[in-house]
Amino acid sequence: MATIQISEETKQSLELSKRDDETLDELLTRLMTVEEPINVGAWSKAEADRARESIERSRESFEQE
Repeated sequence: MATIQISEETKQSLELSKRDDETLDELLTRLMTVEEPINVGAWSKAEADRARESIERSRESFEQE
C-alpha cells in the first residue's frame, strides 16, 4: 500500500465522486481505467451490453454530483 498527499479540497471532491460502496482506491482505479471506445453501427450483443453498462455508469456518476 502506498500513500499519496492530496489537498482536503481534492479529498472532498473524490469523496463526492465515489459510489456508496466504493473505496477511494476503487474510485481512482475506475477513473484510471481506459475502456475501448464504442464504435457506432451494428453491435453484437456483447457490444450492446457494454454500451448499456457504460451509459448506466455514466448516469450513476452524474446522479452522485
